[in-house]
This record gives sequence, C-alpha cells and structure tokens, in this order.
Amino acid sequence: MTLAGKGAWIAGTDRPEIETIRIGFMPLADCAPLVMASVLGFDELYGVRFALSREQSWTGMREHLVGGQLDAAQALYGMVYGIQNGIGTGQCDMAVLMNLNQNGQNITLSRTWADAAAEPGGLARLVQAGQRLTLAHTFPTGNHAMFLYYWLAAQGVDPMKDCRVVTVPPGQMAASLAAGHMDGFCAGEPWGQRALRDGAGVQAASSEQVWPNHPGKALGTRAAFAATHPNACRAMIAALLQAARWLDASRANREAAAEVLASPAYVNASRETLQYCLAGADEGAAWRGHNGLRFYGDGEANFPWLSDGMWFMTQHRRWGLLRTDPDYLALAQQVNRIDLYREAAERTGTPLPAATLRTSTLMDGRVWDGSDPHAFTQDLAPA
Repeated sequence: MTLAGKGAWIAGTDRPEIETIRIGFMPLADCAPLVMASVLGFDELYGVRFALSREQSWTGMREHLVGGQLDAAQALYGMVYGIQNGIGTGQCDMAVLMNLNQNGQNITLSRTWADAAAEPGGLARLVQAGQRLTLAHTFPTGNHAMFLYYWLAAQGVDPMKDCRVVTVPPGQMAASLAAGHMDGFCAGEPWGQRALRDGAGVQAASSEQVWPNHPGKALGTRAAFAATHPNACRAMIAALLQAARWLDASRANREAAAEVLASPAYVNASRETLQYCLAGADEGAAWRGHNGLRFYGDGEANFPWLSDGMWFMTQHRRWGLLRTDPDYLALAQQVNRIDLYREAAERTGTPLPAATLRTSTLMDGRVWDGSDPHAFTQDLAPA
C-alpha cells in the first residue's frame, strides 16, 4: 500500500491545528471508514488521532455536532443540509468535507406490504382500498427519509397523505418491525438484514435502485471548525481516503472490517451479517457490498459532488421542508468544501473528476444533473 504524503502532514505549515479530533459515528456498516482509519492507524499517519464517539440517534448526533461536543461526524447528507437551512433546528453554517460511501441502504417491508410492492401498482391499490402504511425513517431531513419518499411517490403513494411516517433510530428498526409497531422502514445496513434474518421483513428495494451510486454518509462538520482547522480537516479527509481505498481493495479487507465492526464498541451485530453487508458482491476489480455498498471507487465514491448536495435540497423543497427555493448551486458551493477535499486527494493520489456536477438516472427515469434544480423540483411537485 502506498502511503502518500506522510511527512507533509506533520510538520511546518501543514501541521494539523489539533492532535485529537472528536468524530461521531452511528452503528452502521458504513461507519467502516472511520473505524478502520482509527484501527489501522491511518489517522496517526496524517498527524491526528480520531477519538470516535458511538452515537445512539441522528438527533443526538446533530445536537452534539452543532453544539461542539463533536468536531466532525459520519453524517446524513440530507441532515447536514437541513442544519444549513435551519429545518427543524437552529440554523448553523455547515461543511461537507467528503462523501464516506455510496449505496448500501434499503427499504424493508413486512411480508404483506412487500408482496404488494412486488406487483406494479400494488401499493397504490392497497392505499386506495383504505389501508394506510406506518413507515419509519431515521431522520426527517435525512437520506433515508428522502429515498423512502422518492420510492413511495414512484409507486403512486403520497408519503405525506397516504402514510403515517415516524422517526426511529436505526438500531431499533428491526425490533420495531418484528413487534408490529410499523409496516416497514428505510435504514442503513445491517438493520434490514437483521429484519430479514429474523423473519420480520423483506427487502422491497435497495437505495441503489432508487438512485444508482447515490451519496451515502458524509463527513460533516461546522463551517466554523473547517475555517479554523483546515489542516486538521485535510488530515481527516486524507486518512479516510486511505481507509476507503483499503476497504475497496479486497474481499479479505472487508471481511476483516466486519469482524472489527461486530464489536459492541462499534455496530454490535453478528460478524456473519456484517460480512454479508460489506463483502456481499464483486463487480470486476472493485468490491461492492450488499446493495452496492462501496467506499472508494477510485475516488468517485468520495468526491463531494455539488449536485449531490443540491439533490437533497430539491427533495426538502418537494416535501415542504423548505418553503421557498434556495439558491441551490450557491449553497452547495458554500457547504461542499471541494477545496479541502481536492488538496487531500492530491496528497493521497486519489483521482479527481473533471467536473463538480454529475449525471444520474433515477428509478422513475428522471435525469438529475444539477443543471436546473428549480425545474427538477417543479416537475416532481405533488399534484
């Protein structure tokens, strides 16, 4: 393994402003880059030490991040933009330093509803017959809520009118479904797999089906922290790029990561379940776990694409979380710190894309490229 840029991060003007960085994570399979960067010493390679904090809910994560108890966090992309725009909380300027993964989430339903979802128009017919789903996501502005809503709308179901939607911490999803408290949920792995293996639920859709190679968790921080600790931020990004590259290098590495994550200190799930989530598939030379989970992808999975941040704002607008259209591009340019990412990527030999916007085809055939977010939002507006 090439450990590029070793000396440059621990001497002179590049020295990180602080040695210990407090980083929050959630007990999910995609916390692997943070955990393995710490376990394998990639953080120390760049002159910092990750002090990891296992959080219990995304609401707690948000409060600790905004309140300064955490310096950075494995954050829901949509949550970062929700904080930036003051949705459901006090406004705080935020920064996305990098994307930590792509894909790897799922929509899990009880068997009755999963059978209906497997048939074209099946969910809509049940709703029209007077049945109402109770569904859970992990945070009101977060990725799981937005993917769940998009998927439901594509099935002809209005999540705001036809469903009762509740917020549940990811680690409680499988047990809540098994207890009959809800009909389904959208969350990160391994909790969909836990529900499947316990016989409580069926995977109705992967998040990769909703948006192929969608952004997963982001490395989020307060804009003020990024402004006063740019070297520490570059060191964080560099260490996590090294960990992401390691995770995507081989199945053996992912299986080793699963064994670490199984610990109660991290995810506290069975090693076998985590191995399946992390090392479930191989596409060519690049490892992709269950539901397409990937961490590096030659840097494509990590780049803080402006269009990714803009997409979440279009969905916040679509579902009434934003009352007016923001300046989508200007806000994304402010929040997504491509400057810091680019410098860290160059130090680690991570390829950089030629553009800051990318094109994606979503499950309903719509193309999202960030070129006209207002028109995209208007096209998606509920009737």
